[in-house]
Amino acid sequence: MCGIVGFTGRQQAAPILLEGLEKLEYRGYDSAGLAVRDDENKVEVVKAKGRLKVLAAKTNDGNSLTGTCGIGHTRWATHGEPSEENAHPHVSDDSSCVVAVHNGIIENYQEIRDKLIRKGYTFYSQTDTEAAVKLIDYYYKKYNIGPIDALNRTMVRIRGSYALAVMFDDYPGEIWVARKDSPMVIGVNDGETYVASDVPAILKFTRNVYYVGNLEIARLQKGEVHFYNLDGDEIQKDLTEIKWDAEAAEKSGFEHFMMKEIHEQPRAVQDTISSVVRDGRIDFSNLEMTPEEIQNYSQIHIVACGSAYHVGVTTQYVMEDLAKIPVRTDLASEFRYRKPLLGKNDLVIVISQSGETADTLAALREAKTKGVKTLAIVNVVGSSIAREADHVFYTLAGPEISVATTKAYSTQLIAGYLLAIEFAKVRGEITEENYTALLEEIQTLPGKIEKILEDKERIQWFASKYSNAKDVFFIGRGVDYATCLEGSLKLKEISYIHSEAYAAGELKHGTISLIEDGTLVVGVLTQPELFEKTMSNLIEVKSRGAYLMGLTNYGKYNVEDNADFTVYIPKTEEHFTTSLAIIPLQLMGYYVSVAKGLDVDKPRNLAKSVTVE
Repeated sequence: MCGIVGFTGRQQAAPILLEGLEKLEYRGYDSAGLAVRDDENKVEVVKAKGRLKVLAAKTNDGNSLTGTCGIGHTRWATHGEPSEENAHPHVSDDSSCVVAVHNGIIENYQEIRDKLIRKGYTFYSQTDTEAAVKLIDYYYKKYNIGPIDALNRTMVRIRGSYALAVMFDDYPGEIWVARKDSPMVIGVNDGETYVASDVPAILKFTRNVYYVGNLEIARLQKGEVHFYNLDGDEIQKDLTEIKWDAEAAEKSGFEHFMMKEIHEQPRAVQDTISSVVRDGRIDFSNLEMTPEEIQNYSQIHIVACGSAYHVGVTTQYVMEDLAKIPVRTDLASEFRYRKPLLGKNDLVIVISQSGETADTLAALREAKTKGVKTLAIVNVVGSSIAREADHVFYTLAGPEISVATTKAYSTQLIAGYLLAIEFAKVRGEITEENYTALLEEIQTLPGKIEKILEDKERIQWFASKYSNAKDVFFIGRGVDYATCLEGSLKLKEISYIHSEAYAAGELKHGTISLIEDGTLVVGVLTQPELFEKTMSNLIEVKSRGAYLMGLTNYGKYNVEDNADFTVYIPKTEEHFTTSLAIIPLQLMGYYVSVAKGLDVDKPRNLAKSVTVE
């Protein structure tokens, strides 16, 4: 969740590090720091609590730190409060023999800390990272070994997840990195080398990158990089070309990344459809999943976190209805701990935008240890989940910077629909005519999303009116309930308004006691068979004083007889309505946040890529 940037080359490092860290602000952080040196002098460390602008001010935009090799970090507090002492980089001792930054969580840090205290080390911070830095220093000095062996010994001793970028005093101009379960990417260009925890930080400088593998070490020198396994043997890696450019990660005239990404959804949805639909047929050859495999699956488990979990809930409804195969959707953070019963003919689908989500990655590995086939829906080529899954469906959302996902969520929905359609066709549950009709309709979704975005001013007006709401409830049935889950999350995570989503039929089992005069209730009514039942639930809460917002299809104008405010979306095949119904709810969350003057793209306490449990 934190951000790492490193550089070694000919230019001054600090301004490059600050610029790279700025590109990672979306990941969430509460403090930042730099460590810079040149070939002759000792490393200089500068840290600051708060936003990057504080660190930039302390270093005169990096110009007061001299040196062509350095590492930088933005910290999201896990062990110890946000402070300069707890901020990274951390040093091994007063001589700064070892300096490092770290993403992840070291689970046995207290055990390591206690051991090192007995060996004479003292600690100045509350962080798990300082224990790791001093453990590297301990092995490095005790055994008089090089960085590879010191890092190897440390990696074997540590339990947890980490991405480490380390500078050794004896190795000027070099950065050493080690990784387990936390992402790290390296780029080399024109005699200079870059490392970061995510691509946007170095995209301005190079589009050809190496992904550091799990339990691998890399040695970065000026213009070159070498990789090693846990045994210390050098290994070869292939370069990956990043297809999107730096401009794709800029705001392009929009006030916030979130609004830009909302407007990029038609293109992202179309690109994802086009990647597997050719000449009126779904082509899953890139997934390397055969029709025989699809026919043999007896049950599907969908595992994900946050918005991706909501995609899973939608996909469960669609997959079961179309393909007639049992589907269970699990929160990734609970999947392992309920000790799931997985059959040899089951399929586990994991969904993650970053491909690095810690709980989802752990669930994937749990499935693989039980010999169950896995399919990943991810947005990042070369990510850990993409590399480890048996089959991969890449969504083509491009870079998503805002913490609150929009276009990545929408492309994941498309992946879920297409999987359901193909499974239904291969398993003989839909006719050729139905298959063709579904694919024709899915092709209309980008244009219909565009149409909804053209009417966003009505949503803006309504959001400004209800920006001071204390509680908001979203209700719906079937696929609409899945839409409510995501709509509620969008509102709460960026506006800080208490918001909950409920299956509409559950209101009478307790929740309706929370309704009082003026409580905003958003009803989603896009499913023809469930329309009347959900409408009756809305009438129930209105009779108890609720203010109603209805969200339904064009033509269902009788909603206005009871709702105080109604939003309409174009008609589409009922299985696909989430793709359209979510757009007004994304806009609503955005405009409420703007009306409250909040930081839309970087909501408090949240991070874009959750790489710790």
